[in-house]
Amino acid sequence: MRAWVNAVLGSIDRGAWLRFLLALSGLLLAFATALLSTAARERGDLLATAVLATSSLLLATVVGVITVPYLAKRVVAGRVREALNYDVTREGVIYLVLTVLIAIGALNTGNNLLFIVVAAMLGAVLISGVASAMVLKGLEIELLLPTRVFAGRTYSGSVQLRNARRWLPSFSISVVPPPAKKKIVYRWRKSMFVYPSSSSGRAPWIRWPDLVLDRIPVTPELPPIFEGRVYLPYLPAQQTLSAELDLFFPHRGRYRQQGIGLSTRFPFSFLTKTRIVPLIEDVLVYPSVEPTPEFLEVLPMISGEMESYVRGRGNDLYLIRDYQPEDTARHVDWKSTAKVGQLKVREFTREDERKLRIVFENPRPGELSEDDYESAIALAASLAWHFASEGTELSFIAAGFPQDTELYHFLEYLADVQPSESGAVLDNLSLMDEYNIVLTARPRGSISTSAWESSYVIFLQK
Repeated sequence: MRAWVNAVLGSIDRGAWLRFLLALSGLLLAFATALLSTAARERGDLLATAVLATSSLLLATVVGVITVPYLAKRVVAGRVREALNYDVTREGVIYLVLTVLIAIGALNTGNNLLFIVVAAMLGAVLISGVASAMVLKGLEIELLLPTRVFAGRTYSGSVQLRNARRWLPSFSISVVPPPAKKKIVYRWRKSMFVYPSSSSGRAPWIRWPDLVLDRIPVTPELPPIFEGRVYLPYLPAQQTLSAELDLFFPHRGRYRQQGIGLSTRFPFSFLTKTRIVPLIEDVLVYPSVEPTPEFLEVLPMISGEMESYVRGRGNDLYLIRDYQPEDTARHVDWKSTAKVGQLKVREFTREDERKLRIVFENPRPGELSEDDYESAIALAASLAWHFASEGTELSFIAAGFPQDTELYHFLEYLADVQPSESGAVLDNLSLMDEYNIVLTARPRGSISTSAWESSYVIFLQK
């Protein structure tokens, strides 16, 4: 029963019903005032007639301005309602106020010229709405976004607007984000009815269980991509224009653009018409790979441990030294030998020293604060990006992530990952086969690093 009541209350548009009741009350009051003005006129009281007639007209005007547009947008078909919205501008409010004042003067004086002026002014508002709708009709929009995006950086995108009509151009068009839709959820909550209330300072006489209906606003799950404004003064028929977008993504994760708005104030700026174009675009934002203080602190130690060069058959030159009897002749550096007159040989680094594995052990919920967790994500991404740019052969291990060698696959994992109970990967992992960088939230002392001589362990807990 309670679930049914919640569903019914959630489906009711409280704002529309409230405005409807206000409009009904206002119109009844205006009708009553008009009847009173008629009675006053029959008695010959001109002052009361003028005051009551003016009050009736003002009440009807206020109801029309405040409630009629709001209710009209909910009466039209859903597709049209979502496709075209309008708002009265500041100039439009001033214009409507002037129209009302002239209409009051026309009613009080009976001057036909004033009635013609009022009709012309109202016709201008109607023409403004029709012209705005025609300007936005037939426009097609496309949003071009960068493919690989990192948090904390500014990127350039573009919006392409095409006028598909054969002959009618468009004027004064703005590309804007769609209006934010605030979803409201109603939930029953157990409470206690107390009389008198505790604020009165007296002992309560009545206390019994009660239910309270809470109004909970629901925020969108994913943040939008585009929040700015692009202005195009003129778009010819059957032409396409593009404009640059400055995009900034402060945090890692997914961003989603659900619809985009085309608005115009053409021709008189009385109304701002907005047409919502259905559009769904997703962007996955990688963690920031900029050097952080933690990254600059651990990088010298990691590099120092990795560069324990020994003699090998790699391709990178380590040093040139004197010839020893056990050295092979194919390693002799003949240029250095000719310069000093003594046999010199070349030593190389081992190729397997350029292999590195990054192990990210995802903490459990509550094990790290939100800031520390984001710092750990950024540190893992920065280390992976740094060693990949140096040509190091990388591999990655994390809970829920198959062992992979592709850098961008690991960055995609870090972009979406959240704390999890199943994040432990060190218990059944052998770290002896190659050099490893281990990021873990386990306490210091819980891991014996001597067992992993070829590893550098970063403890995430402060």
